[in-house]
Amino acid sequence: MNKKASMVIAVLVVAALVVGGVLLMHKSNSPATSTSSNSAAAVNNAILKTKSSASLGQYLTDPNGKALYTYSVDTSGVSNCTGTCLANWPAYVDTGATTGLPSGVGTLTRTDNSQVQYTYNGMPLYYFVTDGTGSPTGDGVNSFNLAKPAASSSSTSTTDTTPDQTSTSNSTSNHNY
Repeated sequence: MNKKASMVIAVLVVAALVVGGVLLMHKSNSPATSTSSNSAAAVNNAILKTKSSASLGQYLTDPNGKALYTYSVDTSGVSNCTGTCLANWPAYVDTGATTGLPSGVGTLTRTDNSQVQYTYNGMPLYYFVTDGTGSPTGDGVNSFNLAKPAASSSSTSTTDTTPDQTSTSNSTSNHNY
């Protein structure tokens, strides 16, 4: 009887571990719905969404779930991706009104084609041509990285109707990839 009871307990422990593992995996693949003080604040508005991946962490997407990137050569309010670079890393451009934008979201006017490009915390946002709405493939490619939501803080406001400065400066560098 002792041997039989031990066997039943062992089976129950294994079953509990399997169920716990499945639940943990399911939770890590779900979009983040809450944040702790040490994590990034989830973004969820009409322009940007936060997606989460076990391997990539939290990153920003457009409303359709397509990953967005920043370019390390850019500076706040200035895009330095033009020509072939822009062909491979299309700008996330505005197609509607740019007033009353959510906190952290702004725009800049591109000097090469006059398109109005979205920015997040001043940094221009781009797509990668080979990405679909599945897993992003451009993180770390040619100085581009997934756009990440800003770290959460207790003093973060929920709305900001003042967009980032609109840049009309002319960039002389033409980065082609």
